Amino acid sequence: MKVLVVEDDSTVGRFVQRGLEEQRVNVDLVADGAEGLERASHGEYDVIVLDLRLPGLPGQEVLRTLRDRGVATPVLVLTAQDAVESKVQALRSGADDYVTKPFSFEELLARVEALGRRPRSIASPTIEVGDLSIDTGSREVKRGTVSIDLTPKEYAVLEYLARNAGRVLSRTLITEYAWGYNFDPGTNIVDVVINRLRKKIDVAGPDRLIHTVRGVGYVLRG
Repeated sequence: MKVLVVEDDSTVGRFVQRGLEEQRVNVDLVADGAEGLERASHGEYDVIVLDLRLPGLPGQEVLRTLRDRGVATPVLVLTAQDAVESKVQALRSGADDYVTKPFSFEELLARVEALGRRPRSIASPTIEVGDLSIDTGSREVKRGTVSIDLTPKEYAVLEYLARNAGRVLSRTLITEYAWGYNFDPGTNIVDVVINRLRKKIDVAGPDRLIHTVRGVGYVLRG
């Protein structure tokens, strides 16, 4: 099992890391919300242990963004916030379990193991929007039978649009997904990449798939 622990309290973080590693669990420990989001977004972990009060980016925002991006990794919230409304909000935002501090490591371990055993939903590795297909395993993109070569950023933006097909995504959301929260929000890099995608995607088929919603953002429709 591979676990990501996102915890800014170094004492708690090291305690959890050491305890899990003693159980032969591979653990990565980060202390910043933005870094935690970046690492968690790639789907390489079996379980994420997430504090809510984090520097850089609050844990609640990390959780919401992960679910918006389609990351289904089980998340165990570990926090001192024990109010019922905090638990309800976290669970509604996509948390799978909730443990409050102070906590018993034996209980935490049991909950992590239970989440790690939970069968993951079997999703098709291919996303299809109209005649556009994206193999998320090989990152192969086709429009009909025509293969399309994309740069890593072009692919990231296109996959994000495809996973949210029919939903208008703002430039801010696209920037945060493809470049991270530390990227300059005033840049026009999203528009540049969208224009490049249009030249590669829309010209390869009979209909336009990438649409602009003026004043809002972009949407992929089949």
